[in-house]
Amino acid sequence: MRTDFLDPSGAQLKKWTRLDDARGRREEGMFLAEGVKVVEELLKSDWPVKALLVIPEKEKYWRELPFPREVPVYQLKRSQWGKIGQDKEPEGVMAVVGTKKAPEWPSWLGKSSGNLLILHEINNPLNLGALMRSALWFGFEGVILSANSADYTNPKAVRASMGSLFHLTTFADMDLKKALPEIKKHFFVIGSDAREGVPPRPVQKKTALILGSESHGLPQSILETADERWRIPGGGRAESLSLPQAAAIMMYECTRE
Repeated sequence: MRTDFLDPSGAQLKKWTRLDDARGRREEGMFLAEGVKVVEELLKSDWPVKALLVIPEKEKYWRELPFPREVPVYQLKRSQWGKIGQDKEPEGVMAVVGTKKAPEWPSWLGKSSGNLLILHEINNPLNLGALMRSALWFGFEGVILSANSADYTNPKAVRASMGSLFHLTTFADMDLKKALPEIKKHFFVIGSDAREGVPPRPVQKKTALILGSESHGLPQSILETADERWRIPGGGRAESLSLPQAAAIMMYECTRE
């Protein structure tokens, strides 16, 4: 276990505090990843780790993590942690992560061998993180986020993903109307529709699943480009499923043979 902890400077604390804001993350080219499982998944990935932050008295939670020798580790007081952390009862470990540039997406589409999740204006970061977690669980390879979607490096999204985002190829701020014709060259495109469509079913093709927000769903212009529409039938009295629930059902069907 690493014990060569450093004390952060005021300038460093100020910089890390800025990472709670989307503009700060863009300007600094960094974001925060909090929690044992999240940091563990980060350390298994090829994302750049700029620094690790710990609360020494929380050592029992994070002491088994394989901190790289080349990454500086800073010890923070609870008062300092409270200005940058998300958890009310923190596990005492957080990483400062360098933003990773996505590959050229048209060439990536042709090389991809797995399914693709496409999200239209998902502006709730907790839902976004949950969707990315399910996507990795069901073996999806990539995620495309439309313009006006939540930032997937938002600390809430990162935490809700439980580190899954570090194992997915993600393309952000995409114009779906322009992107879909290219996507359709490589994927069977399925649109989620709360009003009409066939029940989710196994598809014997590489699939791109498009989901819209809970409140608005997908616009008609995008639904019309889909090769097939899916609607989850239900006979209960609940008004609807939550977006993460519906997404998990559909992603599961995409993996069945």
